[in-house]
Parts: sequence; structure tokens; C-alpha cells
Amino acid sequence: VRFIPIYGRQAFKIEGKFKFWGGLSVEAVGGGPGLIKMLTDAATKRGIEIRYRTRALSLLYDGVRVAGVRIRHDGAESELRSKSVVLACGGFESNSEWRTRYLGPGDIGASPCGNWSGCHAVQWEMNAPEFGDLAVGDQFQKHSYPFAILVNATGKRFVDEGADFRNYTYAKYGRVVLEQPGQFAWQVFDRKVKHLQRDEYKIRQITKVVADSIEEFAHKLEGVNAEQFLKTIGEYNKAVRQDIPFNPNIKDGRRTQGLAIDKSNWANTVDEPPFEGYAVTCGLTFTFGGVRITTEAEVLNTDYQPIRGLYAAGELVGGLIPAAPASPRARCSVASPAPRRRAPARIEQPWNSTIHSKCRCRPPTRGRCCLTSNASRHACRAPS
Repeated sequence: VRFIPIYGRQAFKIEGKFKFWGGLSVEAVGGGPGLIKMLTDAATKRGIEIRYRTRALSLLYDGVRVAGVRIRHDGAESELRSKSVVLACGGFESNSEWRTRYLGPGDIGASPCGNWSGCHAVQWEMNAPEFGDLAVGDQFQKHSYPFAILVNATGKRFVDEGADFRNYTYAKYGRVVLEQPGQFAWQVFDRKVKHLQRDEYKIRQITKVVADSIEEFAHKLEGVNAEQFLKTIGEYNKAVRQDIPFNPNIKDGRRTQGLAIDKSNWANTVDEPPFEGYAVTCGLTFTFGGVRITTEAEVLNTDYQPIRGLYAAGELVGGLIPAAPASPRARCSVASPAPRRRAPARIEQPWNSTIHSKCRCRPPTRGRCCLTSNASRHACRAPS
């Protein structure tokens, strides 16, 4: 796996030099799709067969150990026998029923673990397709909000946009947007900060409004109380501490003072046209709850005893979030080495960073097993 510096998303050029911020300076070449390609190439070179459009139905369990998995491919069901199975098929983010209630993860007595009411949720293009678009990738996300202000349908701000670096807030602010009236918000920028926008703001598949006066702009924000919005802007501009220098590379302390919800860093007045607004909703990336495992990645039953032949890695594992709150790929890597050493064969489904499901519109998954929430749109890796 090859990595490169994240010049475009994690650095700003200051006095001719790129300065990285937020504790993150490299990414996999090609992002999520690039990482999947490199891992797929590595698997292919090692003779590992990858079966696409294959739904895992249930584990083959005789009451003593797991010995394979039952699958459906092209309408036909069959069994894949193996000495062990590694579950790595992600969370239940595509299942609206599971998202609204707590369920044990599976039908062979695995022990649940982690925050089952929590999720990784980002600000996402309001009119994005339900399952995302592989051609667009993760560009539906909108992550330059620390330099903007966020307003809801009432025309009011509802969150501290500058509470911390984007790395530490983006995964929870999507859920905050979901809690707003109508489950949407507008990110508002003016000319002063437009150059700080990430590349995702340049795609054509975007809900955007632009105006040269703040009054005209207010009435272009669909679904927003224009009168209250103008009041919000006036109060916000007066509250900005303009005596504090603005610096996007650090938590600069340039804040507002005296508002119901103050902005802690990177506060700038919204007063230089053109004004731009981007409509966002909540994009649910993955859930936090999962199975409980040992330090060797063995899945535990409800008596906290290992289930022989069954291992788990990645987002299906519960309790990983406190250790690494903002890096799903890192969590998948951290939880994976033990199964590679111990398990002679694997059945897994790679996590795809380019696919999100929108929180408000996914139908329930009808599968009876938690091996996957939506196996039809992932690949199932069978034993080589």
C-alpha cells in the first residue's frame, strides 16, 4: 500500500510552504478507491478468489465451531467449507430497522459490544443519490464547514463550526444536521474564505446558490426563514473578534463572543460578496456497534468464551471507536493482523469508503443474518 502527503485536504500554503494541520499528513494513493484497488491486486497475486454479487446467508455452525458459510450467488445457494471464517463486512448502516433498535449481532450467540446507538455520520450533499455514485466517490461530502457558518431551516446557527479541526468533528456533525428541522442545513461562505474550500465543492453534482447581496442570498436558501437568517448574520458579524488574527493551520482562537452558540475558531464576518450556500444532509458512513472479540480477534459468545473458528475485523467489531474516532481504514487495519496469522482461510467483504447510505431513506434489510447489511453491493471473499 502506497501513501502520499494530503496536500489538497490537510495543508495550506503559508509563505511558500505547505503546512499540515490536525495530526494527519498522508493518505493512501487514490484515497478509498485506490486503497481497495491495491488490496484487491495484492489478493489476486496471492491466488485469493473474490466472488462478487455473492450474499452471505448464514454461518455453518455445528454448536462447537464455525466451519464455513452458506451463500447465494446468481440465485443458487451453496456452502463454502473452511477451517475458520473472518467476518469483515462492516456495520449495519444500510438497515433502517437495525438503526432504530438494539439487536444482538447474529444467530449463533455472539456477544454485542460498542456503542450501538452511535454512528459515523458526515455532512453530505442534500440531493445525492441514495447509495452514492462510484464516479463521484466521496466528493458528496462537504468538509470545509469550519471556515463557514451552518444554518438550519429556522435561519439560525445550531453548532460550533470551529470547535476543533475538521478531523475531529466531521464524523459527528452529520448527525447534528440530521437532528435539525427537515434534516438539512446550509453551509454559508463569502469571498474571504472561498479559497479554503476543498475540491469536493467544485463538482457538478451539487446543490448550490450564489448571490451578490446578502438579502438576495437569504431568499435563495430554499427552506430557510430568510428574515431570521438575516438577523443571524447581523448578530454573528458583530460578535466576531476581528482583533484576533485568522490562521487556518492552527486553532487560532479567532472566535465570536456573546452568542447563544459561539464559534471557537476561524470566525470571519460574512460580508464580502459573492455569498455561496451549499445544502447538506446527513450521510451515514458506518455504525459503531458490533461483536466482541479477544486480542487475537476471536469472536466471543455471550458467556465471553471464544467461538471456535470465528474471527472478526474492521467495522463489524464493536468498541473500537474510542481508540480511533476518525479513521475507519486504520481501525480495519488494527483489528486485522490476528485473523491473518491464525485463520487459514477468510470470508470477508471489503469496506467501501465511496458508498454512503442516506440516513432518512434506506429501506430495512430483510436478511436474517448480520453477516452483512447489504451484501448485494459488496464483494464476498471466499477461501482460496
